[in-house]
Amino acid sequence: MEPAVLIVDDHAGFRASARALLEAAGYTVAGEAGGATDAVAAAHRLRPAFVLLDIELPDGDGFEVAEALAALPDPPVVLLVSVRDRPSYRRRVATSAARGFIAKDRLTRATLGEALTE
Repeated sequence: MEPAVLIVDDHAGFRASARALLEAAGYTVAGEAGGATDAVAAAHRLRPAFVLLDIELPDGDGFEVAEALAALPDPPVVLLVSVRDRPSYRRRVATSAARGFIAKDRLTRATLGEALTE
């Protein structure tokens, strides 16, 4: 069985699509969160190996959430996602605690699998 993933996004439709992609790729989705506060609490509780994390959340910034997750005793690998493209966040992604970034319109089983196993 593949390691568990936590999906963090404020749009239920995106969470459902991401869940379908991850499960089709053989990953187990441990849970979902709709905001920054819920994401950190869910990561503490569920201890996922990976977190698919939206950058723009209603109650916080994905980069700040990535930093908080990196401080956990056994931190998950964080993959940032956004409707905006990579150049919009180039410097912040490069210096963040996240492993990488995928624009939501480029999210596929293949891109998820590559990013999570790099």
